Amino acid sequence: MARRTGVTGAGLGFITDFLTSFRQAIKDAGGEYKDILVADPTTETGRVFLAKWAQDVVQAARGTANVFPIWKTIQLGTYRSAKELLEAFEAGGYRVSSWASDILNRVVVSTALTTIDLVVVSVAELGFKDGATFKQICECAFKLGFEFCPVEVGVQLRLQYADQPMGEWLIIAHGPISGSGGVLDVFRVGHDRGGRWLDGGSGYSGSFWSGGNRFVFARRK
Repeated sequence: MARRTGVTGAGLGFITDFLTSFRQAIKDAGGEYKDILVADPTTETGRVFLAKWAQDVVQAARGTANVFPIWKTIQLGTYRSAKELLEAFEAGGYRVSSWASDILNRVVVSTALTTIDLVVVSVAELGFKDGATFKQICECAFKLGFEFCPVEVGVQLRLQYADQPMGEWLIIAHGPISGSGGVLDVFRVGHDRGGRWLDGGSGYSGSFWSGGNRFVFARRK
C-alpha cells in the first residue's frame, strides 16, 4: 500500500467548503440557521425565504463541486480480452506486479468503445487529513456525485497515461476483486524508478489510507 505525504489541490476538503457556503447562503437569503427550522412554507414570506435560500445553496454547491473538475477522460473497450490487454502492456514496456497480475485475468472488458470521465481526489481533500478507511473514503466520494470506476479503468489508465509524473501513485476506486488467495484487491497505477506500474492494493473496507493518498473515481454523468 503506497504511503504518500502532503496535501494537494483544495486541501480544505469539499465538505468543509460546502458547509461554509451553506452558512453563507443562509445569510445571503437574509436569515440565520434557526430560520430554516421555523420558516413556514404556507406563508408568502416563508416561501420567498426558502426559495431564495434553496437557490443560493444550489449555486454554492455548484461552486464547491468545481474543486474536483474532470481530471482525465479515457477510452474503454479498446481491447477484446484481458489477454490482449496484457499483450499491450508487454509491447509498451509497462510493468505488472504479481499482485496486479493475480487479478488482471479477472478483468471484464467493455464490449463496445466508450469514454469515461475521471476525477482525482486525495483522502485529505475529502476531509480526512489524518487518513480514513476505504469504506469512509468511498462513502464520502459517493455523496459528492462520484462513482466506482469499472475495473477496466485501472488497466486502461495505465496504458493511456504514459506521461505519468515520476513518484505519482494513484489508487483506482472500483469494486474490489477477489484474488487467487481470496484477498480483496484494487488496482494502483504508479511511476517510480523501476518503471510505469500496474500494481495492486488492499480493497478491504477497513483498509486504512493516509491523507496524502490519491484516489481515482468516475464522475457521475
